[in-house]
Amino acid sequence: MRWPSEEDLARARAELVAELRVKGIRDERVLAVMGKVPRHCFVLPEFLPAAYDDRPLPIGLGQTISQPYIVALSTEALALRGGEKVLEIGTGSGYQAAILAELAGEVFTVERLPELSWAAQERLRRLGYRNVRFRIGDGTKGWPEEAPFAAILVAAAAPRLPPSLFAQLGEAGRLVIPVGGRIHQDLWLVRKEGGRPVYQHLCPVAFVPLIGEEGFP
Repeated sequence: MRWPSEEDLARARAELVAELRVKGIRDERVLAVMGKVPRHCFVLPEFLPAAYDDRPLPIGLGQTISQPYIVALSTEALALRGGEKVLEIGTGSGYQAAILAELAGEVFTVERLPELSWAAQERLRRLGYRNVRFRIGDGTKGWPEEAPFAAILVAAAAPRLPPSLFAQLGEAGRLVIPVGGRIHQDLWLVRKEGGRPVYQHLCPVAFVPLIGEEGFP
């Protein structure tokens, strides 16, 4: 396979945005950001030709960069309008953090694997993102000293909604999380209304498990 040029990558990114429209993504701000952020900078070199395929890709250490449709759907569900404080659980490659950083005021992202966090920090610094803060640790515990958050996005599957994360969501805030077993889950939008969770089903998914005190052992 021929190594893609910058023109090839730009064309592939535009084609991906068109595909996301067909699949039902409607938020124009989300679509614009999906067309702007260079996903090819977040994948391993051997997967560069597949960087804009609508599928997850391995990033090492048993983790993946999420399918673009799921990234777009999750981001759209948060209904960001700019200026919000957002918590992300599962930094991974840093791609979702970059998407959030384009749409929110400040992003706080937690990753349990130091090697992934360090690589993501360098990648986002190189791309010019200055509104993302990083933490290495148990993502199920969130970032309590920075709570409340207007939005929380969990990029790994939990057996149930972690109480610590819901507690850090501000009133009328939105949280997106995959919930289920280690292999198959459902993606949920959870809104906090009167201090209680209100669930909206988004779609079936397959994420890596969320490891931690309030996740999988």
